[in-house]
Amino acid sequence: MNGSTRAVSRRRSQASRLIAGVTDAILEASVAGSFSRAGYAARSRLLPEFTDAPPRSLSGQTVLITGATSGIGLAAAIRLASLGARVCFLARSHDRAIQARELIAAASPDPGLIEFDLADLTDLDSVRAFAARWTQGHDRLDVLIHNAGALYPSYRTAPSGLEQTVAGQLVAPFLLTSLLLGGPLQRGRVITVSSGGMYTQPLSLAGLNPSPASYRGTTAYARVKRAQVELSREWARRQPEAGTAFHSMHPGWAATPGLTEALPRFARLMGPLLRTPQEGADTIVWLASADPGLLGTGQFWLDRRTRPIHRFPGPGAANEAEVRRVWQWTATQAGCTKAAPGRPVIDRSG
Repeated sequence: MNGSTRAVSRRRSQASRLIAGVTDAILEASVAGSFSRAGYAARSRLLPEFTDAPPRSLSGQTVLITGATSGIGLAAAIRLASLGARVCFLARSHDRAIQARELIAAASPDPGLIEFDLADLTDLDSVRAFAARWTQGHDRLDVLIHNAGALYPSYRTAPSGLEQTVAGQLVAPFLLTSLLLGGPLQRGRVITVSSGGMYTQPLSLAGLNPSPASYRGTTAYARVKRAQVELSREWARRQPEAGTAFHSMHPGWAATPGLTEALPRFARLMGPLLRTPQEGADTIVWLASADPGLLGTGQFWLDRRTRPIHRFPGPGAANEAEVRRVWQWTATQAGCTKAAPGRPVIDRSG
């Protein structure tokens, strides 16, 4: 290739990247275009994060994922297994876990690398028992994926007395991360799967523990998803030298059993605009496998690109004091104490 040909190729590449960037920005501003299947289809064809960076092999790496018996979690686990990872997933139902393991193992070059354990994330004692089993049987964890989630139409309480959404999707992941960090999870990645619905709610400690009379399932879910993202960033801030990176992401609008059950009208109206579970899971897999030097830590992602965690200025914007209050409250609910600035330590006496 002579100099003139290289120059033409370089200009074409620059033009392609410019078009991709403009298209991505327009999609992101539109919300519906960004979150829908159309947004994923356009980005996967245009963005260099897709065209120039296929997921890397995960051979020799261990991944632990929650909520992997269906939907996005199952799709992510299957893809991670196909990349050679040792995949362990958590489930509540033994029968569903057996079915999921068969699907995940079928994608793996070594089916023996796929395992599961049973735990109820709304029961913190169950989380502690699982973590104890894990640390006894595994000395390495490269990627921890907090994917489990559910939207409850009516108010429910967990064994701790907390509302079930916040117990299972905020306090339990915090507890599990704390229990594994510094043990098998030493220089890995923690990926939290949030939801675009978090954009509708500001961070609010008061809002995380609603009364039965004030409870609305969609609001409770969005508030917890907002808190997940804020605490993921706070983990990154408090662990600057720990060697573990923290990322959060949202998968867009994906057609999953959970969505159909929780929001049937939305699922019917959106229909073909919904992403497939595989499309929703794509960024999870990419974050688990991409060069860590390209990712940094404390970022929020959609379709392999960082995104703002606030779409509008004002009350919803970041409030550091509220983040600290939510962190401390979550740590307290999880049974953690701060032995040193920013380093949570599990209090095992309770």
